[in-house]
Amino acid sequence: MSNNSQSIHIKKDILVRIVEAFFSDDFENNVNKIPVEMRPKGSEIPYRCCIHSERAIIRDRAIADLGFAMEDDDEVKSLADYAKDALKREKPEERPLTVLEDACKGCVPSKIFVTDLCKGCVARPCQSACRLGAISMKNGRSYIDGSKCKGCKMCVAACPYNAIVKLAVPCEDACPVGAITKNENGRATIDYDECISCGKCVANCPFGAIHEKSQMVDILRDMKSGEKVVAMFAPSIVGQFPGNMKQLETAMIKAGFNDVFEVALGADVTTKNEGAEFEERMESGEAFMTTSCCAGYNELVKKHIPELEPFVSSTHTPAYYTAEIVREKYPDAKIVFISPCVAKRREVFDNSKIDYVLNAEELGALFIGRKIEILDCEERIIENNASKQARNFAVSGGVADAVKHVLKDADMMKPCVINGITKESIRDLKKYAKNGSCPDCNMIEVMCCEGGCVCGNATINNERSAKKIIGELLKESEDL
Repeated sequence: MSNNSQSIHIKKDILVRIVEAFFSDDFENNVNKIPVEMRPKGSEIPYRCCIHSERAIIRDRAIADLGFAMEDDDEVKSLADYAKDALKREKPEERPLTVLEDACKGCVPSKIFVTDLCKGCVARPCQSACRLGAISMKNGRSYIDGSKCKGCKMCVAACPYNAIVKLAVPCEDACPVGAITKNENGRATIDYDECISCGKCVANCPFGAIHEKSQMVDILRDMKSGEKVVAMFAPSIVGQFPGNMKQLETAMIKAGFNDVFEVALGADVTTKNEGAEFEERMESGEAFMTTSCCAGYNELVKKHIPELEPFVSSTHTPAYYTAEIVREKYPDAKIVFISPCVAKRREVFDNSKIDYVLNAEELGALFIGRKIEILDCEERIIENNASKQARNFAVSGGVADAVKHVLKDADMMKPCVINGITKESIRDLKKYAKNGSCPDCNMIEVMCCEGGCVCGNATINNERSAKKIIGELLKESEDL
């Protein structure tokens, strides 16, 4: 989950205003007013140098929330014209992220340096720790040669005085695959050929300069036009809102969806298929198998660890199977996947059965914009209930537990849970692929986000509270 609470509040405020504008008498004109209404003349200037800069950044955020990439921004084009174009858009843009260059602070390049706390000690553990010979002594203290330093941080860990620190660039540091660099202006830029859509940059940028492109207007337009629009929500979404799942489903119906399905129904299919596949692989003598539920992990394998692909389960994601269920009942409907993260937005572009993605932040803004209080909603009667194991896909370790539950012999599984994709976990996965084995393990569950989907970059509740809500749901659920 993002730690950038103020950025979340700003984004939510803009999304709410876009929803309200959509249901007003003059959508385009009311969208055009958003920057001025949020920062009226004489108001406090909380973040930028002047009110004009504040309004400019709000305009950029609104463009992204209307579904457009800021990299293609026409500076003379008004928000009203962008709103008009959003209504005419046939299909959302493929790349889920965009960089708001004007919002980017242009952080100084990441480097490791020696502070004044250095004592010039005799032991010189920093020198001993550096394998590249980048550290020497100058003027009685340690000196780091930037041309030799590779940023491994061994010296940082070795210094007993904490005198060596790393000056980090949050978005670059957070990206596990090195997809973010600086352009000629010092602003962040994303290499989409390398990007796995994990959303860690979104969650970690302190300025909210990396932004998801919303599909909110596309969905509202189809609702208003009379199209059947059906929502399917990930298990983790239940943990993001007050009340219970039955009330949440009612709230979504009130928001304009014709019907609602929990993606845990598809997770039950995933569990059975993945369990059968695991048994088959183990019986044929394979060393290990990894799960395939996490869209960010699947992108990681495809782009950065192709040698791991033979070990990845061929079973489809819960979203895939749920879309099949929904499409069978509503063959002509527009299907919206309610997601906790960026990566699922990327996955949907490869799934013709799903039309749009709405994340937890956006769903919350829709509720506010439509003045829907979940706690005031009646409990919806749910005809088809998913299992306890499927609903537990929301938390790290839940997928492995579910697969183990359906095995003929549970003891045959020796699970390993990779709780969050990091540079370190990527090195481990590469090692497993190279060696063709994973020590003391034959089933690897990989979750892109630490804590699991309840901590996705587009979630709005804290981990403890979200897991508590999921726990209450599990108490009401039956085993598969």
